Amino acid sequence: MNKNTFTAVKLAKGEMNVYHFGDVQLHAYKTNDLIDDEVFIVEKNGKAVVIESPCFFDNNRELTAYLKDLEVAGMLVAYHGAGAAFLPTVPKYATQNAAAYSESGGGKALIDNFTSAFGEIFDSSVHQITNVIGEGKITIGGIDFMIKQTSEAFDIEIPEINAVYTHMLGHDCHSIVAGAGHADAMIAQLKGYIANGYDLILTSHYTPEDLKDAETKIAYLENLKAIAAGCAGAEEFKTEVQRQYPAYSGENYLAMTAGFFFA
Repeated sequence: MNKNTFTAVKLAKGEMNVYHFGDVQLHAYKTNDLIDDEVFIVEKNGKAVVIESPCFFDNNRELTAYLKDLEVAGMLVAYHGAGAAFLPTVPKYATQNAAAYSESGGGKALIDNFTSAFGEIFDSSVHQITNVIGEGKITIGGIDFMIKQTSEAFDIEIPEINAVYTHMLGHDCHSIVAGAGHADAMIAQLKGYIANGYDLILTSHYTPEDLKDAETKIAYLENLKAIAAGCAGAEEFKTEVQRQYPAYSGENYLAMTAGFFFA
């Protein structure tokens, strides 16, 4: 599956890119919101499972309208717990640590920050988890998912379309990297994706990516460690990374990364 082989559906605010895998369709919703959220819908035989949730009220309404002809069997809520006005009666699935992340942990802190920044257009209410899940296989709406718990929440393998969902990749944008150890963990994860030969890598803040993008990100992360080793402080590090990657987006993430490397 080529990451650029899809049917594009332009919506009033966002855009839906639909990938066809025989009996299964993947709907990738680019919200065009203020934090570049991406939401995924896996559809099979008229039933759908939503991965993550939009968190701005206008996107909630737009995606609800798009899904009106599908039976939504459930929602997997991993890293994005806000937006509970979206599909309030649909079963919500999450690991215990993902629920805690959104209700009282780092995810809740982000929700509070976004609420302060964006005000009434942001749906700060947190999805209530109805089905607590663990690692391993789960079937929702006739679709199999493999759950892998992470330190904050969980990643999702979708065997029928040979894809994996994780929080962030972004081959041409900065990411939040919490020091050299975290970079090594990210590299190991990406090498695992390459070894598994996934067709698509789905993330919460980027359109679907592929294994070439994973290789690009690995090179970036290795270089990030090397740059940090040669710098005396956060500002020097940030300036050098900007010099080497002038076209990369996500300057706010780079600033956070600099803070972690030079705490």
